[in-house]
Order: sequence, then C-alpha cells, then structure tokens
Amino acid sequence: LLLALCFAEVTGVLPLAGGIARLPYLTHGNLTSAVLGWTAWVGYNTAAPIETIVMLEYLDPWVGGLFTGDSSAGNLTPLGCLVAAAALALFVAINWWGAAALTQINSFITWIKLLAPIAVGAAILSLRFEPANFTHGGFAPTGVEGVLAAVSSGGVIFALIGFRHAIDLAAEVKRPQVTIPLALTLAVAVCVAVYLLLQTAFIGGLTAAELEHGWAKLSFDKKFGPLAAIAAGLGIVWVTAMLHTGALLGPFGGGLVATGSMARLGYALSQNGFFPDVLNNLSKRGVPEQALLLNYLFGLLVVLFVPFHEAVAICAAAITLSFAGGPLAVYALRKQLPEAARPFRLPAASLFAGVTFVVVTMIIYWSGWNTAWRLGLLVAIGLVVFAVKMHRDRVPRAKLDLIQAAWLPPYLLGLGLLAYFGNYGGGSRAIPFPWDLAAAAALAVAIYCLANRCRLSDATAHRYREQFDEPQPEPPRTPDPRPPEPDPTERIEPAEEELVGAS
Repeated sequence: LLLALCFAEVTGVLPLAGGIARLPYLTHGNLTSAVLGWTAWVGYNTAAPIETIVMLEYLDPWVGGLFTGDSSAGNLTPLGCLVAAAALALFVAINWWGAAALTQINSFITWIKLLAPIAVGAAILSLRFEPANFTHGGFAPTGVEGVLAAVSSGGVIFALIGFRHAIDLAAEVKRPQVTIPLALTLAVAVCVAVYLLLQTAFIGGLTAAELEHGWAKLSFDKKFGPLAAIAAGLGIVWVTAMLHTGALLGPFGGGLVATGSMARLGYALSQNGFFPDVLNNLSKRGVPEQALLLNYLFGLLVVLFVPFHEAVAICAAAITLSFAGGPLAVYALRKQLPEAARPFRLPAASLFAGVTFVVVTMIIYWSGWNTAWRLGLLVAIGLVVFAVKMHRDRVPRAKLDLIQAAWLPPYLLGLGLLAYFGNYGGGSRAIPFPWDLAAAAALAVAIYCLANRCRLSDATAHRYREQFDEPQPEPPRTPDPRPPEPDPTERIEPAEEELVGAS
C-alpha cells in the first residue's frame, strides 16, 4: 500500500506510458532508468509465462498430457509447450487491438475473478469454521522469519503487485490524474480483503484429520487443490466448479494485462535509449507492436527454459527492485516540480517516501541469497546491454548520468552482502535476527538520503521532460455552418496575398 500511494502521487503528476521505466529517467537520468527499467522488464516478462503455467496447471487434470510428472514443477510436455505458446500469442493478439479492447475483455474477467472467491469464501465459512485451527501449533508456528520469508518467496508480493499495470497504462487512460491514484489504492485494498477472506475460510475450514501431522504436511488431491478439496468435503459441488472457472480465468486475466504492461515498458525503455529505436513506434491505436513481439519471444523462452519456482522468485524480486524508483520520484518531483498540480498528495512526503524505500529494501532482502545473486546477475547483464547500446550509438561519457546513479552500486552491493550473511533463502545466517533487519533498515535510510542528493538538477530534469513530452491532441472544434461574411473594408496587402497563397 505504501508503494501504491507513492506511485499514486507521481503518476498524478506525470502519467506516462511505461511509467516504471520513464519516471526514474526523468528524476535520476539514463543509467538509473536503465537498471531499474531493465529489472522491471525482466520481471514483467516472467509474469505472463508464470500466469500461463498456472493456467495450464489447473487445466491439466481435465485435459491431461500438458506436464511431465508433477504439474507443480512446471515441466511442460511438447503438447504443453504448444498450448503455452498459443496462450501467450492470444495475450499479444488481444493487446494488439489497443487499450480499449484490453479494458473491455479484462473488465469482464475481473468481475468473475472478484465475485468467485468472495462466493467461495462465504460458502465455506457458512458451513464450517474451527477457531482452534488458528492456534494449532502455536501462533506463527514457523516464527517471525517464516512470516517475512513468505512475503517475498511465498507468493504474497507476487499476488499483490498487480497495481503496477495501472502505472504503465497511465498514458492511455481518461483523466489519469484522478483515475490512476484511485486505481492504485483500490487495487491493493480489494486484493487484501479478498485474500484475507480466502485465508480465513481455508484455515477455519480444515478438519482435525487434515491438521493431524501439522501445517507442513498438509496435502490435497492434485485434481482439486486446497479450497476445492475443502468445498468437496463439505458437499458444495458448485463451489468446486466456480473455483476451477476462476482458476482458469484468473491467470488468463493476469497474463493479458501483464502482456500489455510489458509492451509499454519496452516502449519506454526504447524512448530512454536503452532498447533499439524500432521499439519506439506506435500503431494507429497507440500500441507498441514491435515491443509486443519482442516480449512474446522472451516470454516463450521463459516458459521453455526457466524453472517455474525460480521464475516466481525472480519476478517478485526484480519488480520490487524497480519499485525503488517510486519513493525516490516522490521526493525528486517535489523538488523539481514544486508547483505542479497533485490531485493526490502524500502527507509528510519525505518521511513517507523514506519509510517506503525501507519496505522495498526489506522485501528484496527477504527474498534471500538464492534470489539475490540471480537478481545481481540480471543487473549485470542489463549494464552490459546498456554499455553496448551507448557504445554503438557513440554516446559521449558526459551524457551518461553517472553521478545521478552513484547510489546504485552501494545499494546493490549492500543488498547482496546482507542476503549472503542473512537468514533467508540460502543465507549463511552470520547476522542473527533481528540485527539483520536493523542492518537492512540502516542501509535503506543511508541510500535513500544519498539517492535524493543524486537526483537530476532542476534544469536538467526540465530539459528531459521537454525532450519526451508527448503532444496532446487538440479538442475537436464544432465547425460554424454559416459561411464567413466578407469584410468590405478589409484590404489585403500584396505581401499578405503571397503569404495566403503559400499557406
């Protein structure tokens, strides 16, 4: 919610296509936007393949032959690969028709995604609720560290960062200054409410026999899944049918919107000078078609060659790192555009953004060492791509915003060391809990202060904004049906006659 509120303010000031990549460019320059935009692009391009695999996993018990062995491992058969490629192609085809078609289809899917879990949760709660389940094994049986690890690697962040798509599609929305802040905050609030309902129904609906061997040994029929198995045990068959419908449409809607977002992100990275200029072209519908095709090919490679659980961890960590530009943009734009209209204005903006930056740092740290080193490798690859592009375009060193990116090396190095010596995801546990959290918070505060000092000067930021200002179409004028009346007293000079003829 803190992240969504930060982006609610900055997108209200600058509603841009691919805002996750464009905003850092306009506040901290090309190198910062290259790192954050690249990590966002990689994270986005794993999102649609992840949703596709999940959709096929729910489809496999009814179709069969889509996976080799356990479907939860995400290993596809040749038939599964063809179905996944077709699903990704369908996402591209729908987005090809523009934001209007995307909105109409996704609105229908969203209502089903929203109403189905509410009906399921309410049905289970009305038939069985065991309060003792909430204290089975003690409060937080895996400890505080288990809770924090679940935020990053257990799918919590992945499930709640869908609000990011509103940021990237902001340029194609009517009244973005009002609509986008509202969409960002409501997206988080509604998701939290729905997930809390489902978790409460799930925990309260379990039987003593299912919990006999503890939480770690919970097991359900592969064909049903946890909530559907509980519903089947209660005899509410319609819930099972609704769950499977939602389980198919949910990932479909997620993959559909992710595909549209990452196309806008590729377009933004092209405008920033990171990707080739060919991705900077828009169709008549305002769709970056070449970026859509590039992302399709990348997503296909992820489906075919990246293990499912690694894709989920990399997606969450990469996108969260890209979110670091949000709180930094709040502070920078308050200095660079102090008089700009802010339909949504954060109270105590500097403190609010600082706390949010600490939260971003914590989430990346909780991802653990196994994810952190992969994230570091991705950043290194992005820097190589950026260096090659700058060398090929013969961009002089003076035009690289190196000073504005001076906060990135100590931040990334500090995160890597914390993850290695920390207590999550393969860390050595050399720093005991809670001193590791204190070290992460101290790193975040120090880097936040440094990054704010490294922002672009007001004059440079103004020049960058002018460079990428997108002309707005003039409102249509109602023509006057009456012919103009000649003015008998008007005399056109010869020079004016020549000018009229030329025009």
